[in-house]
Amino acid sequence: MPPDRLFLDFQSAVAGRYSLERELGRGGMGVVYLAREVRLDRPVAIKLLPPANAADPKLRERFLREARTAAKLSHPNVIPIHAVEEIGEFVFFAMAYVEGETLTERVRRRGPLSPSDAARVLRDVAWALAYAHGQGVIHRDVKPDNILLETTAGGRVLVADFGIAGAVAGTGSLSAGEIVGTPEFMSPEQALGEPVDARSDLYSLGLVGYFALSGLLAFEAETATEVLAKQVTEPAPPLASVAPSVPRRLAQAIDTCLAKDPAERPNGTEALAEQLTNALERRRELPVALRAFVRYARLGGGEVLLYVYLVVAGASTAALLTGASAGVVGALATAALGVPVGVLVMRARRLLKDGFDQGDLDVAFKAAIARELEERAFTHGAGPSLVEKILRVFATTSLSIAALSTALLPIGAREVLSAMLALSLPVGLLSALGVLALLRRRRDVDTEFWDKLWTGRVGRWLFKLARAITPARALPASLTHRPTELALGMAAEQLFDGLPKDTRRELRDLPDVVHRLEADAQRMRARLEELQEALGDVSRGAPAGNGADPGISARHARIVTDLAKERDLVQHRLRDAVAALETIRLNLLRLHAGTGSVHKLTTDLGLAREVAREIDLQLAGQREVERVLER
Repeated sequence: MPPDRLFLDFQSAVAGRYSLERELGRGGMGVVYLAREVRLDRPVAIKLLPPANAADPKLRERFLREARTAAKLSHPNVIPIHAVEEIGEFVFFAMAYVEGETLTERVRRRGPLSPSDAARVLRDVAWALAYAHGQGVIHRDVKPDNILLETTAGGRVLVADFGIAGAVAGTGSLSAGEIVGTPEFMSPEQALGEPVDARSDLYSLGLVGYFALSGLLAFEAETATEVLAKQVTEPAPPLASVAPSVPRRLAQAIDTCLAKDPAERPNGTEALAEQLTNALERRRELPVALRAFVRYARLGGGEVLLYVYLVVAGASTAALLTGASAGVVGALATAALGVPVGVLVMRARRLLKDGFDQGDLDVAFKAAIARELEERAFTHGAGPSLVEKILRVFATTSLSIAALSTALLPIGAREVLSAMLALSLPVGLLSALGVLALLRRRRDVDTEFWDKLWTGRVGRWLFKLARAITPARALPASLTHRPTELALGMAAEQLFDGLPKDTRRELRDLPDVVHRLEADAQRMRARLEELQEALGDVSRGAPAGNGADPGISARHARIVTDLAKERDLVQHRLRDAVAALETIRLNLLRLHAGTGSVHKLTTDLGLAREVAREIDLQLAGQREVERVLER
């Protein structure tokens, strides 16, 4: 397509400074061109205010003011603006050109982002917005079209177009007035033309997350006015209802952003970025011993069960055919069952000798299952397909008819019931097999089975047998994926075992103190998780609007305050327990290096006991409160 008149006129005006290549896009407030800055020989994107708009002094001044405001921002996740200029009738700014695609293009082309990719994108955008908010700038048009995913330089996420951004006034919010933004990604207060602040950008980012993870818009309608009405009056559907494979923490973070009341949204974009970082749950590389164990369970574990079946069936059949006694058949079956159990025990023993225990398998299996679930959801979809739903109905109905026919056979109408049974049973079984086959496309059923076996009571029993035949000298390895308290405790035990016998006798209660601190830290960590979830639930159930009962609002505020205080106390106790373990480990290292003393370590052990005692008192108080509440 030949260039239009505006392209030619603008190129003439900037000749010698910029060389325009092509138009990248246009909207109501600007036309964007790809160009090269002649002096520095670098690609830039130029956003031009159309001359018809530039002729309006108010629009011209607003464009320049907001462009200059955005040009002050300097952050790795904000597209930098190089220059803001006026040349005759042309008003424009030049910014860095990003080789990549918008978030909208990515989702439309490849479908919803995986939870880990979406969390990374949203976190980086939250960081950019937090920086801008700190500079007193509200974006006011956060949407997928303004989020660029770079194809080079490590795939950076960049926020573009602060073109309608506003500087925060002394009141901490933008003045009410003209409605600007994109209806599908606009906060309720922005849709009403009310004053907006950083929490408005949070709402918009929540809508971006909803779109990135589901491929859907939270609010759709025929007209922009209808969309805005929904933004103001209707709650957004829970993300889990349209994207069930999204991890719970990530879905909750998105849902919280979409609260209609700004006060119920996260406490700032920095807080949201922290939540997204936690929800991201970067998959750290597991030790090879754990990876090999899980892989064996997934790929070869089923062979053990097959071996059991074949050996038991074959031995029993052979014994029966040769007329062997029931005792011989039972002995053969027992021996055949004992072999696979022995194989599993030896697998557990190998893991123990590598320094791992049953508790480490939960991390390994969960990581494998989560990775498989994410990949299979991308390939086959997160929920059951239409075929799977139909087969489920066939299987349930047919097997129910078969069961009913079997139950009624002794009563009468044997010919009819037998025909029903002969027809429904094969249909039911074939349908059930089809459901299982389709289920295996979406879920790693084998790994889920072995996860339950190895991390449950059977696994505990197998490891107990393995531990009984494992030499005590088999030292555990360093596990970077373990909680800090367990890693420190394990290191302390290794160092303690390496001390001279007389020194170990002097410090004989050290292992007990270490184990007590480990257990206390784990209990504090579990309690912290409960409190975080409770605070989230209470926040979502807060009384809404100015019409809420003052008494209920006051009680709700007290509950939030009490939960927050307990959370802070638990965090403090957890830090104390971990710090005490760290101190013990450092003193043991000093002993090994010849720079420490038993006396110093004994003193620190006394302080560690005091920390453990305070934690026990707190836990006892918590249990007493729970008993009173139950009564």
